[in-house]
Amino acid sequence: MTHKVWDLPLRLFHWLLVPSVVGVIATGLAGGNWMTWHGRLGVLIAGLLVFRLVWGLLGSTYARWGMILRAPLAFGAYIRGEWRHPGHNPLGSLSVLAILTALSVQTVTGLLAYDDIAFRGPLARLVATDTSLWLTDVHRSFKALVLLLIALHIAAIVAYQLRGKKLVQAMLHGRDEQM
Repeated sequence: MTHKVWDLPLRLFHWLLVPSVVGVIATGLAGGNWMTWHGRLGVLIAGLLVFRLVWGLLGSTYARWGMILRAPLAFGAYIRGEWRHPGHNPLGSLSVLAILTALSVQTVTGLLAYDDIAFRGPLARLVATDTSLWLTDVHRSFKALVLLLIALHIAAIVAYQLRGKKLVQAMLHGRDEQM
């Protein structure tokens, strides 16, 4: 049995976020002249995150924060193999929350960052220079956590795919097979 779970706006958010995050990571690692694009992609990600926050309040049933925040409460049932609901399972919900929180921290610190050399985030002038420099350090340090969360997310998707749970396909067409 399949359920329409992920609506088109949520799927577009997801598939726009993926290349944006890949791009922001690549341009951040490249540095130099690529930092202009790093900043632009960071602003794009900020817009996507704001959209997701709003869509979690106004969107369809499975896009709403209530569903995502409620799922982890059923972690015991999930561990016992009793989870039979469409949408994110408790672990998937925790992953969504962790990634979106980490990306939000990265985005805010990046928007306020100033590296005292070549890059100034578009909102850096709103805070004191010392604060901006500190936020730049936070931004640089926090990227390891973002990369770890993304790697775990991808590993989980691969594991589920290998077990026959077609998560990538579900995020393309919006339907989830009930387990």
